[in-house]
Amino acid sequence: MGHLSAPLHRVRVPWQGLLLTASLLTFWNPPTTAQLTTESTPFNVAEGKEVLLLVHNLPQNPLGYNWYKGEMVDANHRIIGYVISDQLTTPGPAYSSREKIYPNASLLIQNVTQNDTGFYTLQVIKSDLVNEEATGQFHVYPETPKPFISSNNSNPVEDNDAVALTCEPGTQDTTYLWWINNQSLLISPRLQLSNGNRTLTLLSVTRNDAGPYECEIQNPVSANRSDPVTLNVTYGPDTPTISPSDTYYRPGANLSLSCYAASNPPAQYSWLINGTFQQSTQELFIPNITVNNSGSYTCHANNSVTGRNRTTVKTIIVTDNYPSQENGLSAGAIAGIVIGVLALVALIAVALACFLHFRKTGRASDQRDLTEHKPSVSNHTQDHSNDPPNKMNEVTYSTLNFEAQQPTQSTSASPSPTATEIIYSEVKKK
Repeated sequence: MGHLSAPLHRVRVPWQGLLLTASLLTFWNPPTTAQLTTESTPFNVAEGKEVLLLVHNLPQNPLGYNWYKGEMVDANHRIIGYVISDQLTTPGPAYSSREKIYPNASLLIQNVTQNDTGFYTLQVIKSDLVNEEATGQFHVYPETPKPFISSNNSNPVEDNDAVALTCEPGTQDTTYLWWINNQSLLISPRLQLSNGNRTLTLLSVTRNDAGPYECEIQNPVSANRSDPVTLNVTYGPDTPTISPSDTYYRPGANLSLSCYAASNPPAQYSWLINGTFQQSTQELFIPNITVNNSGSYTCHANNSVTGRNRTTVKTIIVTDNYPSQENGLSAGAIAGIVIGVLALVALIAVALACFLHFRKTGRASDQRDLTEHKPSVSNHTQDHSNDPPNKMNEVTYSTLNFEAQQPTQSTSASPSPTATEIIYSEVKKK
């Protein structure tokens, strides 16, 4: 029996199909599952609060979960486990009864402490026994306490002492801020920050550095500000002033002088007349003074804390012939001068207005006079033209002369024309 064989057939495949197949084999990849991750909500946690470790992209049909404290799977640090089929929770060695696991593998930790800060690892047990792991972390911060300010010098002396203000208490992971007069601190050569901004040093304090001062402490979860503190900067006395400023007094008047100098604490005052001590008061009163009370009056100011002294000397003259205006014109005289000047200006304005009014009225009158005289010229001309023709020919001159605001002149003495005159002349032959 012979061997049977089927004839061979060639099948043609278009080259475009081969190219498409090669492209699909080159670029097609099987879909990959999303990576397992955890998310801490919130990431920064206030001490005593709670944090939730959320799980994303769980694999399908897992058998159970385990949570561990740290960055790796360690049975000694297992916190809690969960069996899905039985919905059974299994605590581990690191369990503190503050942890709670959910069916979706998320872990809730309540009443957290700073010791809870760190990494946490989730282990997902799959049906193919190929486990997946993901690690997350969070940070626990304490609630910031209300701070207070301490000072190394409670009574600094102006231009002499330096003051160091410290914001208490000192805590880790804390930011310190300073406020002066309710405004954020502006660093200057006299203001220095140190010790992580906890300490503010004022070099060579002045009375303007009294404050108040506040410090604020912040961390990622809270902030708190201190009560204001004011520095008691001692200064002065400045150069005292004696009031009133009068120098001349009449005999029989009462002399009352007062002395003041800026100072902290308030200055102590004493008076001397012509170098002789009188009394230790801020006010000096002498009734019914005479010429014998003339002289130099000295006010002496003293600050017992700063140890500084200042004096001012004033001359008092008691006389019947003292100048009435010691310091120039009095207020009444100045007011009178001002009123007089204003009245003069008003009078000039009225006079000018009247002048312009009468001038305008005069011009209008001139125009009317000119209008009235014109017809007389024509009539005068007509009278000459109506003379009988048989009369002897004569040359007659007629002249009309108009002057503005002048009386009519006599025909026998005609004045010479001026710049303000209007002259009309007519010559006729008879």
